[in-house]
Amino acid sequence: MKNGNGKPVAHHLKKVLVMLLKVALSATIIGYLAYAATKRGDVFTNLRDEPKHWDLLAAAWACCTMAVALTFVRWWYLVRALDVPWPLADAIRMGFWGFLFNLLPLGIVGGDLVKAVMFGHEQPQHRAKGVASVLVDRVIGLYLLFVVASVAMLLTGFWWRIDNPDIHLMCEVTFILTIVGTIGLGVLLGPDLFVSRAIRASGRIPRIGPPLQSLLNAVRLYKHKPLVLFLSSLMSIGVHCSFAVGLYLIACGLPGNHLTLADHFVVIPVSNVAGVLPLPAGPFEAVLDSLYTLVPVAGVPIIAGQGLVVALIYRLITLLIAAFGIPYYLGNRREMAEVIHEVEDEDVAK
Repeated sequence: MKNGNGKPVAHHLKKVLVMLLKVALSATIIGYLAYAATKRGDVFTNLRDEPKHWDLLAAAWACCTMAVALTFVRWWYLVRALDVPWPLADAIRMGFWGFLFNLLPLGIVGGDLVKAVMFGHEQPQHRAKGVASVLVDRVIGLYLLFVVASVAMLLTGFWWRIDNPDIHLMCEVTFILTIVGTIGLGVLLGPDLFVSRAIRASGRIPRIGPPLQSLLNAVRLYKHKPLVLFLSSLMSIGVHCSFAVGLYLIACGLPGNHLTLADHFVVIPVSNVAGVLPLPAGPFEAVLDSLYTLVPVAGVPIIAGQGLVVALIYRLITLLIAAFGIPYYLGNRREMAEVIHEVEDEDVAK
């Protein structure tokens, strides 16, 4: 059975159920954290009654805005590196749309997919390069998350300074993933040898094979562009450092104890890894709140729920950043409707 738009009713029902499940799961996580915080401390009372440093919160907003803008520039640079004539203004416009879709529970369509489809609409002759740039942009960003966290752990002594088995396990996993990612990228970008054959073989893995093969081929497009990868990596480091500083300024601007700036360079990248999960909220807040509780400041535990409050203010700041894209949202509603329908059609075909 189909509805008036010619779409199978079952598909639309699935889409609505997935969206509701995402919202319910996110609300459950946030609700549980808030409930636990109220039972163990008075962090929300302090937030309401104690003075806030609005200048520091404004500076936090500026840092986070700079980080988001830098992600737009990084993607634009990766596209231009593939000899695609593409204005920065278009990258900013599509970047805001992707940013919005990553923030809000708008069904099963992710921000990266929206950017790739929008790019294909406007640059059909370069569709494959657009998809490749989006994939590589995500790989570089995620890999540098682990690199920044690992370097911060080593420079600050985070991994041995805190006598907690959960912290030690987190550090070990971060180090291992950083090493594995470095070796994997080194092999993938190195001499052909058996790389091409291995990529073709990866495509035969059930379910995950085709997208994995596309991802590996996308990275290989930049094999002979070391300067592009280097500069994109520098931009990624700037993104993650700006977010770490931004979250630190949020913590400083709110009442209550908080982690040091050096510790934020560890806990924010690690928390952001959890934020990769396709949920509008929850994993990032849960991990940050947990780390805030596990990491003492000058031997004194931080009040329960302080990490959750910092994360929630950060979420509010991201919504304020997304508001900058309102002119783009209002001016491209018809185009976005076409993009979403195209994504839905591809999903139905699968």
